[in-house]
Amino acid sequence: MGRGKFKGKPTGRRQFSTPEEMLAGTSSRPRTFKREEAEVEEEHSEEESEEEPEERRKGTQGLIEVENPNLVKPKTLKARDIDIEKTTELSRREREEIEKQKAHERYMRLQEQGKTEQAKKDLERLALIRQQRADAAKKREEEKAAKEQKKAEARK
Repeated sequence: MGRGKFKGKPTGRRQFSTPEEMLAGTSSRPRTFKREEAEVEEEHSEEESEEEPEERRKGTQGLIEVENPNLVKPKTLKARDIDIEKTTELSRREREEIEKQKAHERYMRLQEQGKTEQAKKDLERLALIRQQRADAAKKREEEKAAKEQKKAEARK
C-alpha cells in the first residue's frame, strides 16, 4: 500500500485516534500529560485565590529578589503636587548650547559696530578698494577729457 509523499521512520508509524475512540476513551494515546496539566492548573488557581496577584516579571526577575540601587523608579506626580514656580535645571549640553548662542550674538553685534579685529580688517580693505576705484574713475575721466581735447584739435 502506498504511504504517500513521506516515508515513515523505522521506529513506527503515526497512529491517530478516531473520534469514536476519543469519546469512548479507548484511545491508545496516553493521557497522563493532560492529567498533570490539569492538576498544575488547579494548584495555580488555588494559589492565586489565596494571594493577591503580583506583577508578571520577565525571565529570572520573579525568582530572585534583587534591589538595584541604580534602578530609577518612575515617580508619578499628581497635578496638585506640581510646583509651578520651581525652575528646572538645564543639562550641561543645553547650558553650553545657550552660552554658545549668546556668545555668537555678542560677537555679531560687535562685528556690526566694527569693534572686532576681523571687522577692522574688513573696513580697512573696503576703504582701500574704495580709494582704488575712486583713483581709477578719476584716471578714466582724465583720459576721456584728453581724448576729447585731441578730437577737438584734430577738427581745427
